This record gives sequence, structure tokens and C-alpha cells, in this order.
Amino acid sequence: MKTVRRLLYRELLSAVFFVALAFLSLFYFIDFVDHLDDLGRKGLGAGKAAWLALLEQPGHFYELFPIAVLIGSIYSLARLAQSSEFTILRTGGLGPQRALSLLTALALGFAALTFIVGDYIAPGFERYGEQEHARLTGSLSRGASGAWLKDKQTIQGQERSFSVHVGRALAPGRLEQVRIFEFDAQGALLSRLEAAGAEVQADGLWKLREVVRTQWNTQAPVPRIQDDKLPTLDWASGLDIAVIGAALLPAKTMSTLDLYRYTRHLSAQEQSAQQHNIQFWRKAFYPFACLVMVALALPFAYLHGRAGGISLKVFGGIMLGISFVLLNNLAGHLGMLRGWTPWAVAATPSLIYMGISLAAFGWLVRYR
Repeated sequence: MKTVRRLLYRELLSAVFFVALAFLSLFYFIDFVDHLDDLGRKGLGAGKAAWLALLEQPGHFYELFPIAVLIGSIYSLARLAQSSEFTILRTGGLGPQRALSLLTALALGFAALTFIVGDYIAPGFERYGEQEHARLTGSLSRGASGAWLKDKQTIQGQERSFSVHVGRALAPGRLEQVRIFEFDAQGALLSRLEAAGAEVQADGLWKLREVVRTQWNTQAPVPRIQDDKLPTLDWASGLDIAVIGAALLPAKTMSTLDLYRYTRHLSAQEQSAQQHNIQFWRKAFYPFACLVMVALALPFAYLHGRAGGISLKVFGGIMLGISFVLLNNLAGHLGMLRGWTPWAVAATPSLIYMGISLAAFGWLVRYR
């Protein structure tokens, strides 16, 4: 059985990683052209564009790897079926349950690789790529209009809420165009801080610079407004660098744990967390898409090459896998619009297609 495992794993691994390499080469060229156009306007060379494009490839690998698993697995198993090699393996004692267990073990390896790349490698490369883009172009948010955040604190025994707007981030922890609005427990506006920039410390302390502070004194007999200009001001906040980065940067720069923490922050601040909850569960379930892809490919090992039409069947299997990806993305948008349970939205496409693949596998083994 070690020989059978070695044969199957060698065939599938070589095909899967060849397909993944082909996809990455295509996306690298597209990213290189995009960055070359962007950086060329600032007089920067092709080397910088090639470097930024390279930093985006781990993220592409994470997104494309399940499709590469599907195409590579279908190609390998269909080729083994067409050359009758898989038939010989079956006559040699490779039963359906044994074949399913062998491919499940390989699919779990693919899932583990997807999880490691998606949670540890790709986010780090994405964040570093954002920093490099900020260093070269002068902006981290890539044209975004900033972000709003909420914070709650207890000051001198009284509850205060803060609405914070960040215009853009030059780098993690270095912010520009900061506005902070302070409200009391009844929602009355107490003060406003406008700062040209801010530096966020590890402990959550914001060091504001070039600050204009406006205070509304509504308790006085005659309400009045007081304006002060300060060169620097320290503002203690519960908003740390991770939360700010999550609000300003795309979700692909966050790991599963970062997404979980950010959704808890949104919930604690009574903000809508539906979108990020769906993102969290999709990212948590995404590695298991490799199991679905291998399960979709397994029935192709039981096709008969002499029956003909195998190329059309392979094409249909690839289209079925692509439809899974489309349904997975569509379910996320529908779940956000309709307010569906996030974990159910993320898990339903995988369960549906896993059921389809196992039903097709059982039918082929039993009746064909």
C-alpha cells in the first residue's frame, strides 16, 4: 500500500503544484503591470514594481490553491483512469474506502498548507507590501476615504463615548487627519479634537500633534465654546494598532485570530459586525475547501476511458468546482444583505458540494 500511496501522492502533488505555479505566474504578470503603471507615474523603476508584485503572491496562492487542487486532482485522476492505471490499482486491492481515505489524508495536508499560508504567511506579506507601497507612494490606505471607529471609556466615574475618524495611515501606528468627537452618556457632544497627525503607542496611547481642541460647555448659565491650539496632546484610548489597521486595511491582511478580535471589538462598541463575522467564518472554513475539491475530483478516477467523452466530463468537473467558488462568494454577500447566521453562510456551500461529490462517488462505485 505504500507503493500505491506514493504513486497517487506523486501524481497529484506534481499536478496540483504545477497548476498553482501556472496561476501564480499569470497573476504575477498582471500585478507587475498594475504596479508598473502606478509607480511609473512617480518616476519609480520596474524593479520596485516587480518587488511589490512578488509580495502579493502568497495572498494569491492562498486564494487560488483550492482551485489548483481541483484542476490538478481531476487531471491526475482522469489520466490514471484513461490509461487504466487506476483500474489496475483497483484490481490489486485498492477499494473505494481505501482510495477515499488516501485522498482524504492528502486533502487534509492541502488544507493545513492553505491554513498556514492564509493565517501566517500571506497576512505578513500583505502588511509588509502595504508598508512598502506606503513608503514608495506616501499613502497606506490606497485612495480609501479613511475609517470611523468607536471607543468607550469611563472618565472620573462617568461613561464617555468617542467617535474617531482617521483620514489615512502612512504606516501602522502613524496616522494623519485625525478627528475625535467626545460624547456624554446622553449623547451630547462635549469636545472635538482635530489633529494633523497621530502616533499610536503599543499601550493604546495616542500622541497627537498640531491639535485644535474645541470644547462645548453646556453646563454654564450661558453655553459657550472654547477653542485651544496645542502643539501636542496625549489621548488615552482602547483603540490599539491592530484595530486601527483592521479598519483601514483589507480583510486579507488579517489572520483568523485578528478577524475574531476585530469582530469582538465591533460587537463591544455596538457596531455592525455582520460583514466581518462572515469574513471570519469564511476564512476559518476556507482551508476545508481543499477537502471539497478533492472529493469533487475523486469520481473521475472511476470513469471508463473507453466510454469516451472523458474530456467533456473533466471540463464539466472543473466548471462545477468554479461554481463552488462563485457560490461561496455569493453566499457571503447574500448573508450580509439578509442578516443570515455567519457560520451557516460560510459552511453551507462546502456542505452542499461535499454531498454532491460523495453522492456521485457512491453512484459510480455502486452502479458503474
